[in-house]
Amino acid sequence: MQTMNVSLYAARRARLAAQLGPDAVAIVPTASEYGRNRDNPFAFRPDSYFFYLTGFDEPQAWLVLDSAGRSTLFCAPKNMEREIWDGYRLGTAAAPDALGVDEAFSIETLDEHLPRLLENRAALWYPFATHKGLESRIDGWLAAVRARARARVTCPDTQRDLCSLLDEMRLVKDAHELSTMRAAACISARAHARAMRTCARMVRAGQEVREYHLEAELLHEFRFGGAQSAAFGSIVAAGANACVLHYRAGAERVRAGELVLIDAGCELDNYAGDISRTFPASGKFSGPQRALYELVWAGQNAAVAAIGAGVRFDDPHEATVAVLAQGLLDLGLLDANKVGSAADVIEQRAYTPFYMHRTSHWLGMDVHDCGSYVEPVQGARSTQSAPGGAGAAARPSRILRPGMVLTVEPGLYVRPAEGVPERFWNIGIRIEDDALVTETGCELMTRDVPVAPDDIEALMRD
Repeated sequence: MQTMNVSLYAARRARLAAQLGPDAVAIVPTASEYGRNRDNPFAFRPDSYFFYLTGFDEPQAWLVLDSAGRSTLFCAPKNMEREIWDGYRLGTAAAPDALGVDEAFSIETLDEHLPRLLENRAALWYPFATHKGLESRIDGWLAAVRARARARVTCPDTQRDLCSLLDEMRLVKDAHELSTMRAAACISARAHARAMRTCARMVRAGQEVREYHLEAELLHEFRFGGAQSAAFGSIVAAGANACVLHYRAGAERVRAGELVLIDAGCELDNYAGDISRTFPASGKFSGPQRALYELVWAGQNAAVAAIGAGVRFDDPHEATVAVLAQGLLDLGLLDANKVGSAADVIEQRAYTPFYMHRTSHWLGMDVHDCGSYVEPVQGARSTQSAPGGAGAAARPSRILRPGMVLTVEPGLYVRPAEGVPERFWNIGIRIEDDALVTETGCELMTRDVPVAPDDIEALMRD
């Protein structure tokens, strides 16, 4: 386990405990371990909610927190034989001081202790629909509490979704989180720049370049920079593959004259970077490639200008769509005689064959991070629905606040189709940066890798 700031996690637990209500208790498990094949496991990553509250990265762990702020950790006990094979364990004796929790017990005693911790509580909080089998285990513990009714033991009569509280807490990042995310953004940007340079050098030298070669450059820089892994499966798409939104790096050859779209970021201490860049394989944009790229870049600039404290989450997307709609008409990708003006394009959503995704998503411990995209109901504990049956769609999009982090990633994807100018066929472009909302606008944390087409060409010449 890495050196950690115990007071940081203790403060988060105290803040959560204050929101639970009187005589309440919350249960938060870490992630399960999964086998990859036979006796070979997938690399373990702790559950984001659990890690946010504890900073503890070992498997087989649970946190129980009550409304008085008392915290109980269940973790794997010390076992020298297993530690020879699997690595160091913190253990129950060291956990209270190391993690700042009040008490720690062996995970082997979880079923024994949980009913006791649930006794005489008014409400139980846990993350709904996040851990397979969690509801069944909770049912068993509650049944054990109810079985003691004649001993005047009461059982929680209310169950609430802990995600609704934790999502709101995690949506606005603290100083520690922002420091980690800036570092992840910096490593991710260096990786993109490395892939660009490598691609141009190899293509100009006449060497064979495959998508997996560029993925290898990304992964090298991630680990060399200290990141634990990629934050998600890296998208490295050459040529027409760039028109597939979730294409994974494959074996396709990267050819001179084509574009390469890379969407990739590292994960550093459980926080993600997420960058997309599109660049010419040989280092020089063709005329149609540059025209389409500059349109997407203009759309991103419009979105960035629309970000700031007090504006709506949807505002950057709407700013992007306005630019793209007019640009598609100007470039002849849409026929004004058929679709009308830019306003008509937006109203009819005629741009969607070329731009079918949103411009932003939250970013943090998860690449598509938690947090409601609509404004929460005042006075409601959950942000998931409004009173009286009104759904989230009836509420306005989220008001941005300083400390929120979102991506800005417009794109255009042109597949061969009737009426689409052939010079644009099989061009896919996405430009993505990570934006921290500030009082006066936003901070782009990922601009250590160039985005302007002239700057990309200059980098690849070097």
